[in-house]
Amino acid sequence: MGLAQYLAAALLFLLLLGVALAQRQVTVQQGPLYRTEGSHVTLWCKVSGYQGPAEQNFQWSIYLPSAPEREVQIVSTVDPSFPYAIYTQRVRGRGIFVERLQGDAVLLHISELQERDAGQYECHTPSTDQRYFGSYSAKMDLVVIPDSLRVTAIPQTLNKVEHDSLELKCEVSKSTAQHSHVSIAWFRQRGSEAPVEIIALSRDFVLRPGSAYAQRHATGDVRLDKVGETTSKLTIYNLHPSDQGEFYCEAAEWIQDPDDSWYAMTRKRSQGAVVNVQATDKEFSVRLETEKRMYIVGEPAEFRCILEAQNVPDRYFSISWAFNSSLIASLGPNAVPVLNNEFAQREALGQLKVAKESDNVFVLKIYRLRLEDSGKYNCRVTEREKTVTGDFIDKESKRPKNIPITVMPLKAGFAVTAISRTPGVTYNESFDLQCIIKPHYPSWVPVSVTWRFQPAGSSEFHDLVTFTRDGGVQWGDRAAAFRTRTAIEKAESSNNVRLSISRASDTEAGKYQCVAELWRKNYNSSWTRLADRTSNLLEIRVLRPVTKLQVSKSKRSITLLENRPIPLNCSVKSQTSPDSHFAVLWYVHKPSDADGKLILKTTHSSAFEYGTYAEEEGLRGRLQFERSASGGLFSLTVQRAEVRDSGSYYCHVEEWLLSPNHAWYKLAEEVSGRTEVTVKQPDNRLQVSQTHRNLTVRENEWVTLECLVSNRSSPSSQLLVEWWVRRGRADRAALAWLSRQGTLHYGEPRRRLRLESPAPGRFLLAIQNATVRDSGAYGCRVEEWLLDPGQRWYKRAEQLSGITTLTVKQPDPTLQVDTATANLTVQEKESFLLDCSILSRSSPDSHFAVTWYSLRAKEAGEEEEEEEEEEREAVLSVGPDAIFSPEAGRWQGRLRFQRLSALLFRLTVLQAGGADTGNYSCRVEEWLADPNGVWYRLAQEESGTVAVHVQDAGSTLQSVICSNDALFYFVFFYPFPIFGILIITILLVRFKSRNSSKNSEGKNGVPLLWIKEPHLNYSPTCLEPPVLSIHPGTID
Repeated sequence: MGLAQYLAAALLFLLLLGVALAQRQVTVQQGPLYRTEGSHVTLWCKVSGYQGPAEQNFQWSIYLPSAPEREVQIVSTVDPSFPYAIYTQRVRGRGIFVERLQGDAVLLHISELQERDAGQYECHTPSTDQRYFGSYSAKMDLVVIPDSLRVTAIPQTLNKVEHDSLELKCEVSKSTAQHSHVSIAWFRQRGSEAPVEIIALSRDFVLRPGSAYAQRHATGDVRLDKVGETTSKLTIYNLHPSDQGEFYCEAAEWIQDPDDSWYAMTRKRSQGAVVNVQATDKEFSVRLETEKRMYIVGEPAEFRCILEAQNVPDRYFSISWAFNSSLIASLGPNAVPVLNNEFAQREALGQLKVAKESDNVFVLKIYRLRLEDSGKYNCRVTEREKTVTGDFIDKESKRPKNIPITVMPLKAGFAVTAISRTPGVTYNESFDLQCIIKPHYPSWVPVSVTWRFQPAGSSEFHDLVTFTRDGGVQWGDRAAAFRTRTAIEKAESSNNVRLSISRASDTEAGKYQCVAELWRKNYNSSWTRLADRTSNLLEIRVLRPVTKLQVSKSKRSITLLENRPIPLNCSVKSQTSPDSHFAVLWYVHKPSDADGKLILKTTHSSAFEYGTYAEEEGLRGRLQFERSASGGLFSLTVQRAEVRDSGSYYCHVEEWLLSPNHAWYKLAEEVSGRTEVTVKQPDNRLQVSQTHRNLTVRENEWVTLECLVSNRSSPSSQLLVEWWVRRGRADRAALAWLSRQGTLHYGEPRRRLRLESPAPGRFLLAIQNATVRDSGAYGCRVEEWLLDPGQRWYKRAEQLSGITTLTVKQPDPTLQVDTATANLTVQEKESFLLDCSILSRSSPDSHFAVTWYSLRAKEAGEEEEEEEEEEREAVLSVGPDAIFSPEAGRWQGRLRFQRLSALLFRLTVLQAGGADTGNYSCRVEEWLADPNGVWYRLAQEESGTVAVHVQDAGSTLQSVICSNDALFYFVFFYPFPIFGILIITILLVRFKSRNSSKNSEGKNGVPLLWIKEPHLNYSPTCLEPPVLSIHPGTID
């Protein structure tokens, strides 16, 4: 039982350890940290236990002491717009930036720290895990304190002589409230050369000399002493000419961080003191340097012989190089090298070089070491003096200690093996490949390792990545897809190379192998490949995830009216990944089609593509696509539905996932259930009043006919109203109509029709000044038009109204003429009057036609059986338009017409004669004009008779003459010219007879003949104009 308990405990520990390893952990630098204002600060942050890409993203924020609950964003590795406004300028100017140490570790840099930068800093890593598990952020406190460090020294220039002593003082003070230490160091600098450290007092109060002054410090020639609370003194005894330069002190204030490490919060230097040292003798020293003591065959080696002396350019030195006490080469004051036979050959082959690098530095370079080059190397420097003859004599000679080196052979026999623990992975998982090289070469042995890759389905390998011989990483030309998700590292203790690929996809599926190459560096810096080995093939299979896509298969039916929206839903019940994207294709199937037609496609990237059906049916402007916030419900709405939109609708869903190489691939697809859609036109609810009416009006009155629409199919419909009339058995004729657009159109009689709509649904037709011809059956025809979703109008309904029978009557005649009878006796040749009096009329607008008749008794003649009757003779007619009839017969010239008033007409007959005796009457016709201006006879009446008796006054000469025109002219006018002619004739005859018979005729003295002018007595009555001429015309 004890063993079982231990095993169970161990198993539980391993499970808990696995869980712990699997959860994300963000670690930030431990706080609080104290840093001085104006200094450069770095804060590190790293993440472990994550899933996803090897390169994680980091976001830094701060919680200020003034608002500890409010997050202020500073900088992000992924989002340039992440910083808040107060940090944007500093981030853009690189005053604040993030340095990536590796894929999962970064440093936050803040240069020139400000007081407002104090607060609690938070490092957050956005999740790349399949599920949230662990910590995704960490916090630490940063305290900004004033910079109180002060470093001062007296600026001065000192002239010293070799072997003199030098004393310099430096005052260092601080007033930091926190516990801190101060370190002090003295430096010497010459011009642009790097400063040389003389001696330093560390923060732990340990005195350390610089490398150039270590020997002199050991002999007591260099000291650093504290002479006061804040003052230290540098003392250098036995000055050398090489001590010449500018001396200054540098102090740093250190504080201990929570992780027990010390950090230099601020560092300052004093002003310098210039020290000149004048040499007094010709002493010199020599030292020999090289980089290392162990070499491999073929590697280069360099030895440097350094001469330390005053005024070297003004002195003469010769140098000799020795190997195992054997001379290699020598250089005289002219710097021309002279090599012995063996090394001269190597120098000629470019494997060795002896040269003077500067006045005090001499170099021996062996470009390609051999095994026999192992041994001791040294140089000797001899000062020489030039005589007056130009010859050189040797003076003092010095050499440093020997430097031994060892040249080792290179083992070229090795083996390469490629291994992997995960030959089969799923999309987005990670896998490692290791290239193991045996035996293990030292780190200085140049070995390059190349991973090669053969994609699945291809027969060609290409270089993926190379860990070069000099430790660099070189990617292949076709490795762009690998770079962002691949990490390569080389073990420090061996040449084994591990290739880690995260977020695997099908582009990483294939065969891998590694190739290792052993190299040697030649004397001319070229490289020679000594050996290479190729590993075994390693096949990696990358499988796609198993789909979990499910689309709702439910069916439903929708019946709706035209112009309403059609709602269509497509529901994804389950999906493979929360990051799945969907392409949704919407189809409609009509009974007349074999297959469904594509309406709309929304790709996985939310791009829209209209199908052929949408283009053909003009649906583009009527489609509205929506996706719910949860992402599983897709909606398509067909706006303003039409009847032709009826059909069976369904969606086709494609599930797309993003491969690790950022390429989308289709994982699965499924079809939804169908939605049966039926689109109907609105019901016909048009109702027009069917009431029948009879309407009787008098002529010239106004008639109003009503057409009442009590209901319609849609409030937005348009109505066409047409008025018609049917007279007798004729067909219906359109009178007027109101179009759908509200335009009025009139038929005949156009000027007397008026169409209006005083209220919605109520239409009136007014007929002005109705005439008898307007009588008939009237009605209206109403058409209802609806606008379909395609903005096209169509006639939905049509209905006739009830009939209104209109009867237009003429005015009732009220014409009355005076029917009283009268007797009138006149003398012959006198005038008599015939009056025609109208007692009443039917209308003030009436016109009258008046005709006078003469009624004379007519005897039977030959037929005695016939009774005696009156003969009517028209004397004079005056029409309603005041036009007279022509005078005829015996009445010609004897009639005068007068209209004494609107209702009294008079006819005067002149020169009455016996034939005028008889009965007279007048007939009156009343005429009215209809609304069209056409006159018609409304009524006629006869007046009473007037009996006229003309008395005969006897015949006298005067009356006879005056009554006959021919006789009147014969008696009163014709005799005058006749008498004149007769007188002239008599005178002519008489004149001739005088000439022929003067004696006989002239005896008595009396004329034989004379003429007496007759006396004419004219009656004034007979001189009146004999004729009465009355011409037709208009009588007002």
